Parts: sequence; structure tokens; C-alpha cells
Amino acid sequence: MKAWDGFGARERSADKDRSETLAAIEEAGIDLDPVPPGGHRHDDDHEHGAGGEPHHDEPDEDEPGALGHSHPHVTSDPGDPPVIGIVGAGAVGTALGVALSRGGWPVHAVASRDPARRERFRSLVEGARPFAEPTALVEEVELIIIAVPDDAIAAVAAGLRMYSGQAMVHTSGLLEPDVLQPAMAAGTQIGAFHPLVAFADLERAVAALHGATIAIEGDDQLAALLARMAEAVGGQAVRLAPGSKAAYHAAAVLAAGGFVALLDAIAELGRVAGLDEAGALAIYGPLIEQTLGNAKALGIRAALTGPMTRGDRGTLDAHLATLRRHAPDVVPLYAAAAEREIALAEARGALTPEAAESLRSSLASAV
Repeated sequence: MKAWDGFGARERSADKDRSETLAAIEEAGIDLDPVPPGGHRHDDDHEHGAGGEPHHDEPDEDEPGALGHSHPHVTSDPGDPPVIGIVGAGAVGTALGVALSRGGWPVHAVASRDPARRERFRSLVEGARPFAEPTALVEEVELIIIAVPDDAIAAVAAGLRMYSGQAMVHTSGLLEPDVLQPAMAAGTQIGAFHPLVAFADLERAVAALHGATIAIEGDDQLAALLARMAEAVGGQAVRLAPGSKAAYHAAAVLAAGGFVALLDAIAELGRVAGLDEAGALAIYGPLIEQTLGNAKALGIRAALTGPMTRGDRGTLDAHLATLRRHAPDVVPLYAAAAEREIALAEARGALTPEAAESLRSSLASAV
């Protein structure tokens, strides 16, 4: 993909020249695409695979004509967004499809082996053609978004081969773009597009994309396109420092899944006090929001409160005792958080070395 702007114009000009040449050849009665026994032409009606979607046979690399197609079948007009296809109709793929469509970047195709997910995606994203296999989708689009679980990305990429002029990105917050290299051919690009959003509910996720950070990767040209795509869904694109992606993603996991684990521990202790989950969230939620507000306004260290900042070993011992009795599986989580709190309190000068050591001795006996 030499340039997105003007890409369609160059292709149409080349197609016009080819059409004139082919017309002259056809007038001479020469068939450039003979049909082998039992075969069909590439532009004939396609056979249908599972789920009723068109099936495209892909030639092996070593077969004559394996590199015969130089561009996808559908191209965007100059200045328009690229023709998009999404592989994966789970939470992330479907939310991105809805958000892109609403943002004026139409999604032309979706690929998923799950018929129910394909149908749901099609019902939510107007104009999206559903395919059972991603190989068929590649024939139809310019920009391929791989929105499958991290562990499946390499296998999906290994089963695909792009055409010149196409780009492929994945939505993993951990993996580098080079996991997509098996799908590359001359004139193709790879990258990544990772929204820092919790995709637990479709509409909430689409709404959360507005103002969300979206980490993008790719060469300068592809990154510029992905930045525009981030704007289309309401997000803010950022480019991560080399080698920082795993740390960036680990922090995201703590902020999302890690925080949910902490909420679950809070709810478990709330049950000891007679609260159900809704009650625990109603009581402790405002305290969580206040703490986050303090951290934003004052800084993380200054926002720290509680017994660790005061060196209150008696309170710590009482907490550990009741945890061992009523919620023993919460003890390691509480202790790990307390260790971090002690370090923060020391760093801001709230604890003497002696007080910190006293607190740590209680923690050491708890786990």
C-alpha cells in the first residue's frame, strides 16, 4: 500500500488500461483464463462453504499464478476510508464494527466460524457481508482487522495471504505487529490497533471508546490511517515506546481485570458484614471514586490513606485475623496491597523505618 489517498484512482486507471488490452485480445479469440475440467473461473459464481458464505479457493504459493492478483477486489475512492473487514465477531470485533460504522467507516465484511455471532454482527452492522472463513474476507477488503483472542492471532495470520495494497492490524494489547508477518506479501503493511476499553457490554464499550486511549503501531503511513480510524470511533491514538507494550498491557490488566478481582474481594468481605454484592458496591463504590479523584487531584502517593500510612499495627493484625477466619483466600491479595502501601507511605515520609518494619513483620506471619 503505497498511499491510501489516491489508491483507488491508481487502481482504476490501471484497470482501464488492462480492460482495453484484454478487449483486444478477446476480439482475437484468445482465452487467457481457460477453465480446467471440473473447475471454475475466479470471477464465476463462487461455491458456498459452511454458513452459506462464498468460498474462495486459494492457490498454493508454489502453484503457477499464486501471485497473480495484485489488489483486492474492492477499492475505496480517493479520500474515503479503506474498505474494512473484521476477522472475529466476539466482543471486541463486534464493538469495533458498530463503532466504525457509526463513525462513518463502513465495515464491508466479517468472518467468524460461529453462525450466531456472524448473524448478530450482520444485524448490528449494516452492509457487512458475513463469511465463515477469513480467507474469503481477504478477497473483499483493503484493511483487515484481526479481532480474535491473542493466542489465536498467529494461527489466523498463518492461514492468510494479503494482496499488494492491503494492510492488516490486530487488536492485541500485548503482541507486536510482527505476529502478522506470515500473512504479508509484497506491498502490504501490518500494525496494531488496541483500544484501552473494557469490552464487557456492547453499548457500554462503544460509548467508552469516546475519549479512550487507542495504542497504534505501524509505519508512519499506516499509523496516520489508524490515527484517523481512532478519531472516527471517538478515541485518542497514541504510539507506544519500543519495548513497552507488555508493561503497558499489564497495567491495563490491573486496571480492568485486576480491579474486578479487588472488587470481588471487597464484596466477599461485605458478605461477612451482611451485604449482598449490590450493597457492597453501593457502600464502597463512592469511597473508590473518591480515592480515584484524590489520586487525580493530589497524586497517587498523596491519595494514600489508612492504617499503613499511620503505622497502625494493631489494626493490621485485626484485619489479618478476620481475613484468616472468614475469607482466607483474600489474605494474599490484602497482604500484597499492604506491602505496596507501606512502600508508598515510606516514600512520602509518613512512616519511620521502624514502623514500616513492624508492619512488615505482621504481614510475614500472615502468608
